[in-house]
Amino acid sequence: MDSTQERPLAHDLPFNVFAKACPSRGTLEHVTGRWGGLTLGALHEGPLRFNELRRRVDGVSEKMLSQTLHALERDGLVHREAQPTNPPRVDYELTPLGHEVAERLLGLIHLLESSMGEVLASRERYDETRGAL
Repeated sequence: MDSTQERPLAHDLPFNVFAKACPSRGTLEHVTGRWGGLTLGALHEGPLRFNELRRRVDGVSEKMLSQTLHALERDGLVHREAQPTNPPRVDYELTPLGHEVAERLLGLIHLLESSMGEVLASRERYDETRGAL
């Protein structure tokens, strides 16, 4: 490459989540991981403080929620705002991209919730024919 040619920036390249080295794979993992999707879904309802979010996402530990929020903030899906109060107040809310991702996740969540009768019946048939796991 000579000095008159410019190197393409990383964000100008096409992304392919199926390629091992593609950075989109990490973001997909953050969004679809055990706590990421639940966190995005909870924040879709509106901004929440850390402990409010922890109560809403039942079962998540403080450490895991903190790690999840850091990853989602780094990916540009969650905005963290610290208020200079005593004690300090920190609010989390979705960015515009986070809202778009959460909308799509909620579509999947609602589909699964409304299909659980079918899922449970399928599990029962499977367990009867192949043995419970």
